Amino acid sequence: QVRLVESGGGLVQPGGSLRLSCAASGTIFGFYAMGWYRQAPGKERELVAFITRGGSTDYADSVKGRFTITGDNAKNTVILQMNSLKPEDTAVYYCYASRLTDPTRADYLGQGTQVTVSS
Repeated sequence: QVRLVESGGGLVQPGGSLRLSCAASGTIFGFYAMGWYRQAPGKERELVAFITRGGSTDYADSVKGRFTITGDNAKNTVILQMNSLKPEDTAVYYCYASRLTDPTRADYLGQGTQVTVSS
């Protein structure tokens, strides 16, 4: 059984930064990709960013230039560095992992961590 555990959420003022971490544990044979979704109240879940095992990354247009995703294949961890945060970034952020060749597919999902951007 695979478990994803997120950390690093919290309250930050607009323009500030937060760093989200996700560690995978359990029976892991190597993920094709890991990444982050987010969901704000009353809105659909949105893909924020992902990184493949080969190091390829992709970002939602709304976060390009502000967020950076990095990963450690050996440790099965992924980091989301969020800079220049805006109130519209407020959401629950979920770490996910993909087993197969679709890097947006959430075969495994963490419990989520709240990010609130407010003055």
